[in-house]
Amino acid sequence: MSTEQKNKGLNLGLIRRILSYASPYKKLFWSAVSITLLLSALAIVRPLLINKALNDFVANEKNVLGLNTVCLIILGLLILEALSQVINIRITNLLGQNIVKDLRNQVYKHILHLRNTYFDNTPVGTLVTRAISDIESMNNMFSEGFIVIMGDIVMLIIFIAVMFAKNWILALLALSTIPLLFVATALFKRGVKTTFTMVRNAVAALNTFTQEHITGMRLVQLFNREEKEYEKFKEINAQHRTANIKAIFYYSVFFPVVEILSSFSIALVIWFAGVKGSSYNISLGDITFFVMMVNMLFRPIRMLADRLNTLQMGFVSAERVFKVIDTKEHIANNGTVKFENVKNAIEFKNVWFAYKDEHHVLKNVSFKISAGQTIALVGATGAGKSTIINLLSRFYEYNKGQIFIDNTELHDYDLETLRKNTGVVLQDVYLFNDTILNNITLNNPDIKFEDVVHATKQIGLYEYILSLPDGFHYKVTERGQSLSAGQRQLIAFIRAFVYKPAIFILDEATATIDTPTEQLIQRAVEKISEGRTSIIIAHRLSTIRHVNKILVFDKGEIIEEGSMQELLSRDSRFKKLYELQNGEILAG
Repeated sequence: MSTEQKNKGLNLGLIRRILSYASPYKKLFWSAVSITLLLSALAIVRPLLINKALNDFVANEKNVLGLNTVCLIILGLLILEALSQVINIRITNLLGQNIVKDLRNQVYKHILHLRNTYFDNTPVGTLVTRAISDIESMNNMFSEGFIVIMGDIVMLIIFIAVMFAKNWILALLALSTIPLLFVATALFKRGVKTTFTMVRNAVAALNTFTQEHITGMRLVQLFNREEKEYEKFKEINAQHRTANIKAIFYYSVFFPVVEILSSFSIALVIWFAGVKGSSYNISLGDITFFVMMVNMLFRPIRMLADRLNTLQMGFVSAERVFKVIDTKEHIANNGTVKFENVKNAIEFKNVWFAYKDEHHVLKNVSFKISAGQTIALVGATGAGKSTIINLLSRFYEYNKGQIFIDNTELHDYDLETLRKNTGVVLQDVYLFNDTILNNITLNNPDIKFEDVVHATKQIGLYEYILSLPDGFHYKVTERGQSLSAGQRQLIAFIRAFVYKPAIFILDEATATIDTPTEQLIQRAVEKISEGRTSIIIAHRLSTIRHVNKILVFDKGEIIEEGSMQELLSRDSRFKKLYELQNGEILAG
């Protein structure tokens, strides 16, 4: 957020947008407003009753019955105020939590449909902060913000009006320090607003750093970076502490200033009543009333400053949350053609793509895969092989050229049906902190347990899963760290198999897998690709003998294509790669 944005005043458009989330809860909203206004009106009654009791039943005549009656009325008012406050706190918090729930659902749903480019450029910790912490701070805008501030302002207006009606001289004396209080409040508000922004930035940085380094803890420990990373964490944590201490400093100065000013106002009232009381007919009840009113007047003003800063903190959070919601980097789904199967061919025609600016990783790529064929993509790291997968699955949108499935342009297909019928097994297999069964089905109720059992038997993993505690209900740790790389990949194969995709895509990562597991994976590849249009990114060239065609990539371009026999029969780049790999295997 720019400095200009941070320093501008209240944004009415932002306020309207925040309040629009209260629309589904109009009854709660207006109930909270009504009770708040009732509490504002009741606040003045107690001082007036005490004023009457002292003047009529204590100072002028000793009327015990009248005094008892007033005391009982005051007691009843206190009970009514207490009950109203309990109900009001419950309603405002219920309103705030409902809005937080709706907003968090909206943010998460929006994040689900953002294209991969956004996640490439945005730290995960930042998104977690936006979806959790920032939205939670917006709850305070309703529980301690808009409605409560409105009630405080109404109460202040009532207080000041009644004070002037009772005695305008004492009212002026009581309010004489208010200009100084407004100056102190303005300085406090400005200072705390800056520190609140610092706190939110520090929280985001802390979340991002912690999330990334806990996820990558194995790498940190492997390279003995514990102490260095700890020093970095201490630095970020110190920035968070500094931001909070600055905010505390403003509070530690502001509240004593308010107390001093309120005490000075009370002293002026008492002094004037003592010196000029008889001349201006100031009674004991009047003195008591104005002393009470000063205390009651300064408390909401002091709280108003605090609540305005809570509101400002909510605005800062709201701007950040709405910035995520307003992000237009979503995957366009304007296609109307339902994709079910490849009947003719998949064709890439003069496709260009760059992840950033004009640094193209695919350059004028053209090839065709006939229905039911299996092709392999071969080449050095960074040659553009994985990009083919990303474009076909529409994780990214190509810059130029066209991709067709059965002579229909890729964008014309409904994205949901395209993804549903495309099975992808990536090199970096991700498993959730859930059971093996749920990691395979992804909690899809349409996939029966019998289908999962059949798939595991076909892939050759059935006996292994049964050997685990609880079998298919064995709970996998985060990212599947409790399983080996080969086991994780085999589970990903089963996941793809049970979804019965029309197109099968595999980023075959077998470099770190033992030979028996590689044989299982090879069997799984052949089983899943059987009768399906398949694309395999080959790392070990010996595993792609069964494919119909091989495309050799170099620097974003296809430099060779043909069957394995054709490419090995001539002096090709593929032949050199193949001989090099076989030589390394023999040497090993």
